[in-house]
Formats: sequence, C-alpha cells, structure tokens
Amino acid sequence: MDKIIELRHISKAFDGETVLDDISLDIHDNEFVTLLGPSGCGKTTTLRIIGGFEYPDKGEVVFMGNKINDLPPHKRNVNTVFQKYALFPHLSVFENVAFPLREKKVPKDEIKVKVQEMLDLVMLSGFANRRVTSLSGGQQQRVAIARALVNNPKILLLDEPLGALDLKLRKDMQVELKKIQKSTGITFVFVTHDQEEALSMSDTIVVMSEGKIQQIGSPTDIYNEPVNAFVADFIGESNILDGIMLEDRRVKIDGHVFDCLDAGFAKNEEVDVVIRPEDVDIVSEDRAALLGTVTSVTFLGVHYEIIVDVQGFKWMIQTTDFVDVGKRIGIKLDPDAIHIMKKSKYSGKFGDYSSFSDEMDELSNPGGEIE
Repeated sequence: MDKIIELRHISKAFDGETVLDDISLDIHDNEFVTLLGPSGCGKTTTLRIIGGFEYPDKGEVVFMGNKINDLPPHKRNVNTVFQKYALFPHLSVFENVAFPLREKKVPKDEIKVKVQEMLDLVMLSGFANRRVTSLSGGQQQRVAIARALVNNPKILLLDEPLGALDLKLRKDMQVELKKIQKSTGITFVFVTHDQEEALSMSDTIVVMSEGKIQQIGSPTDIYNEPVNAFVADFIGESNILDGIMLEDRRVKIDGHVFDCLDAGFAKNEEVDVVIRPEDVDIVSEDRAALLGTVTSVTFLGVHYEIIVDVQGFKWMIQTTDFVDVGKRIGIKLDPDAIHIMKKSKYSGKFGDYSSFSDEMDELSNPGGEIE
C-alpha cells in the first residue's frame, strides 16, 4: 500500500512539558489505524498534528509526498470527527451533511446525490428531513461521519468518537465504522484508550505512552508479541514476571525451568516473562512446579477470573472451572503460553494482580507516615 501520511521525528511541547518525543509513523492508503494509549500519552496531539489543528515544534508532516507542516486544516484533504459531534442544531440531517458542499458552491443536483449517498452509507436514508436534535447519540454520530465523508477526504480522523455512547451502541458502531472504512477505501485514523475497540477495528495499532510510540503492529501481533511490559499490560490482562533466559527456548521462572519458543537472548539474560491469564492451566499440586493458593474468585459469565498467590506474586488465571478460595493448586504452562521480552523502563511496574490499578497501589503504599 502507498504511504499517505509520514510523520518524521515529530516533537511537541506545551508549556515546557513534552507531549510528543521524536515520533515517526507511516500511515498507508485504505488503512484503519488506531492510536491507542492512556490519557496524556500524546495520541490526540498526534491526531491534531495530522489534521493541522496543532503544529509540531520539530519534525515533518508529509502528505502524499508533500510537506504540510504549516498548511491549515481547511487546506488539507483531511476531515475530523470529534467526540462532541459539533452538528448544527437548527439544521436538518440533510443540511448538516450538505453544509461542506454548499460551502464549496457545489451544484444543487450534485449535492442532493452526494448527500443521499452518504445517508445510505451510514444507514440514515429515511432521516434526511429530521432535526439532529431529535436523533439519538448513535444517529448523531452517523450524521457527523456522513458530513465528514461527503467531500471524499483522503483521511478521516476520529478522536474518541464512541466515548459518549453506551456499551451496546459502541459495539454496533465499531462494526459500522469498520464496514464504512472498507466500503469507502478512505484511510481512517482512530484515537481511543479502549483496547477492545482497537483490537476489534484496526488493521494497524500504534501503542503510545509518555509521548513515545511503544509498538506498531497488527492486533494479533500486538496482543501475542508485545515488545515490553507496558504494551503487555495495556493490551489485555497479563501476568508479567521476572525471568532468566538460560539459553534459547529455556527460561527460569521462580526457580523453575520451563521450555518456551523464544530465542536470541544472551545466556543468563534477565528478562520479563509474559503469560496471558487464558493460557494458564490449573492442575493438581503433584503435576506442576509452580504452586499457589487461590485468594479470590470472580464470576464473569463466560469464565471465572481467579487470583492466585504464588510465593507472594499474585497471578490472574481465567478458566471455565470453578475453584474455591483457599484451595492450593498447581500452575501448568505450555511452551507457547510463555512470551519473553527484553527488560525496559516499565519492568516491575505491571503484571502483579495484588490490585488492578496504580491508584490502588498508591493508596496501599502511600510512601510515608504521618509525623
């Protein structure tokens, strides 16, 4: 696929605080790209730089081979859908979608055809004469998408557009957005902090943290082969343990040696070991090297989420089998359940399920006593 956007060594700071730190990214034609990360990671600033709403302090924004750093938004072949849809409340659905075409003095007959095409695309063909204030949140979002697409931009930017919708409507719109992207062939760049959205919709996921790109890859690559502890923790649930790579395909965890599939590490190199909760098998104590005590069991409908204390480290296990709190169990790991990562600045920060958030950890360990 052809490159449509190239970000080259982009940096951006606000009030002396670095928000983007030397990021480079290629976005291709007819691609659904998701910028994923926690609040403050720089994903929305990246989107705004692509759209021309912010300008980089350093680096280049290249659109189809041409540098566009200083080009204002209205001169870029890019449209944006924000979380707040910014529709005109006094206008009908038809007139909201037609507005960009009227601004460009497009002939009336052509406007009618193009608007109807967009309303058909977003499944609002019977809503043309309705006021947007009478529509549901999901319908309003469809109007905003139709308005953004009616000019046939090369890129559509979407800044957390599903954030205001309820869960079932969000899931419906995830499917619809992917369908719209494929049917139009327009490149979508989507910003979210929701891992499930990113995994279900994207061709490419760009995981960001602290103003840097941590990993770029397909949803399956990001999930199955995270490059560091931050990515492993942010994309789904992960047990992340300290390990020692004894040699190719052999790693020591908690004093026990396991076969794995990874190679290319130095002999006796300290590593991070990622084990997804769904890849852990619960067995009897006599069938496993790793033993632990169940400390909590939560029923989640499809499976049980079990926390197990193994020598002070809290593992998460997802299983369809019920296990009582207080029971001693064995943990069995197949080679393909073990993923080895290089140590990074994020090592030791994630992967122990003593609690589920950094905030709870801080409350449990406030770091000082009252004097």
